[in-house]
Amino acid sequence: MKYTNLPGTDIQVSKICLGTMTWGTQNTEAEGHTQMDFAIENGVNFFDAAELYPTPFDIKKQGDTERIIGTWLKKNNNRDQVIVASKIVGPRAFVKEIRNTIDFSKASLDDAIHKSLERLQTDYIDLYQLHWPERNTNFFGLLGYTHQEDEAWSDNFQEVLQALESYVKQGKIRHIGVSNESPYGLMRYIEEARKGAQKISTVQNPYSLLNRKDEIGLTEVLHREDVGYLAYSPLGFGQLTGKYLDETPADGRVTKYPQFSRYHNEQSFDATRAYREVALKHGISLTDMSLAFINQQPFITSNIIGATSVEQLKENIGSIDVVLSEEIMKDINAVHKQFPNPAP
Repeated sequence: MKYTNLPGTDIQVSKICLGTMTWGTQNTEAEGHTQMDFAIENGVNFFDAAELYPTPFDIKKQGDTERIIGTWLKKNNNRDQVIVASKIVGPRAFVKEIRNTIDFSKASLDDAIHKSLERLQTDYIDLYQLHWPERNTNFFGLLGYTHQEDEAWSDNFQEVLQALESYVKQGKIRHIGVSNESPYGLMRYIEEARKGAQKISTVQNPYSLLNRKDEIGLTEVLHREDVGYLAYSPLGFGQLTGKYLDETPADGRVTKYPQFSRYHNEQSFDATRAYREVALKHGISLTDMSLAFINQQPFITSNIIGATSVEQLKENIGSIDVVLSEEIMKDINAVHKQFPNPAP
């Protein structure tokens, strides 16, 4: 395994992070424990969760993923050996059952953090993230930004950071991050940090061969402002394994949950076929190529992989040892030029 520090901290994390959002739906508690055991045995020390999980969202199962991690931590008594990340949900209609008010107010953060700590059976969360912005912006499949003149949101970056900082001072969270965030949002948080507010350590966004939009504006911010990047959906819900190209696998996530079709438009299929040809040409699996592409990007802090079986997990973790040559990268970029960001 390879390791790096969360920027601005002394926390060392594995370059492969174990994503957990299917635990409680596609994976049982026992399977989640087995995955964490395997991950630890293979050098992965970084687990990513959220109060929302598992997905697809079901209020009756909400929080079960954190509970699964919590029972594993209690059973193994190894909290000091792992880095745990979690998140608070932002405003969206489908999560309105979680709390009376869905926002990043002090009251909402109080509710979310304390419930997450209880489910995780821990006294602290290493990295606490805002799952998506409160304001209207382009995330979850939107490539371009469309302004809404009647938007109710007003600039509250300072207030949110002050609230989060209070939990850092209490020792309940160690560092903070954002997710599904734009260059504008990240820079606003950074501006507040320059005035003395708690600094954002990481941004967790979708990044894959099918979605490289953050290279356009966000990656410069990452480099110049020393912010880490956590890439999620590196295989596009399984699309970049190639398993959906020639058949419809019965156990596939998108087969079971057709609403997760973000990476399954016509252009994404065309791009995936082209990337598979590159992988075949160079004698590498499409999965390894897709993950290795992310692992070796200079702005990547950790690559969040998800698996429903130990076999998948083994392959995904093994990608850390794959190094793509300049020739492969040239071929990859040629496909990207032909099919730029088909699934933002």
